[in-house]
Amino acid sequence: MKLAILSRAPQSYSTQRLRAAAEQRGHRVKVLNTLRFAIDLSGPEPDLQFRGRPLSDYDAILPRIGNSITYFGTAVVRQFEQMDVYTPNTANGIVNSRDKLRANQILSRHGIAMPATAFVRNRADVRPAIERVGGAPVVIKLIEGTQGIGVILAPEVKVAEAIIETLHSTKQNVLIQSFISESRGRDIRALVVGDRVVAAMRRVASGDEFRSNVHRGGTVEPVTLTPEYEQAAVRSAQIMGLRVAGVDMLEGNEGPLVMEVNSSPGLEGVETATKLDVAGAIIDYIGGQVAFPEIDVRQRLTVSTGYGVAEIVVHGGVDLVGKTLGESGLWERDITVLTLHRGATVIPNPRKNVVLEAGDRLLCFGKLEEMRSMIPERRRRRPKVRKLPKEPIPEV
Repeated sequence: MKLAILSRAPQSYSTQRLRAAAEQRGHRVKVLNTLRFAIDLSGPEPDLQFRGRPLSDYDAILPRIGNSITYFGTAVVRQFEQMDVYTPNTANGIVNSRDKLRANQILSRHGIAMPATAFVRNRADVRPAIERVGGAPVVIKLIEGTQGIGVILAPEVKVAEAIIETLHSTKQNVLIQSFISESRGRDIRALVVGDRVVAAMRRVASGDEFRSNVHRGGTVEPVTLTPEYEQAAVRSAQIMGLRVAGVDMLEGNEGPLVMEVNSSPGLEGVETATKLDVAGAIIDYIGGQVAFPEIDVRQRLTVSTGYGVAEIVVHGGVDLVGKTLGESGLWERDITVLTLHRGATVIPNPRKNVVLEAGDRLLCFGKLEEMRSMIPERRRRRPKVRKLPKEPIPEV
């Protein structure tokens, strides 16, 4: 295959290892500076220019988008997607993971265990938010921080309030997060490739430092994950829309707590700790998937007038409960079930003999009017009848 690695750091360890692994496997590979692309929307089909010239054809790209160029970098990745070039990490996946608040919102929707988190903007809401996450000490995080930068441990409520007020005054958005004391300055970084963890390491903070990032002087050691930790890492990456990711987890008393999902994980620390060819695993995965580029399903399926994608929830007490999909009548109403979500389990392309249960969520494609008729209206508060104003019709 012909592979492009999108990176502004061709001499970095990660970029060099990925390039070497691709060449060792007989692939053609080039490292392209992400900022030298120009998005061309003038022709009949999506296109890209590189260094002022039309870009040659590529089978796949591997984005290594830095935090400082997220907007432009993801625009370039999105253009490759429009050109049907395979990428293990989509533009949406990168954007979702880069914003800590957005990432937490998405992960919490799917029941991923995380440290208790709050996000507020008004000064009066800070103290109640600290109490909701368990009280001081709390961790304060910049929403777009990286490599441990912008992560502060506040030992007392007043100190936390002062730090948050200062950051807000500089137009910074922050998260308030509970401090997981049992982690004792340690966390786990799991490298997810496709649907499995290919390597994992434990990072240990240095001295009194509570941040375990290698950039903060932390040390690393290989670790074998339990199935519980592996499942948490893989599900988190998949939920974010990433096929190559570094998932950071704390070791809580009740199991793994996901802190962050990184779309451009560094390889030096994990390869040094585990002695495993992580770069090779990434290239092998891309080589096996290159014929199946990620597509925006909603974008492709909603171009037909009157058709679209919707999620139908099987509420308790409705006549669908206890019936099989074949008996549900969905196919007769021109509705196709793409996936069935049951708790943490996902059943892709479910068969007609699957029995529906209360709480099932069906991701469907079909006639929008038919699907709307199956979604019950939300109960609304009954509006109060107000008194007639003193001037019912104001004079002009």
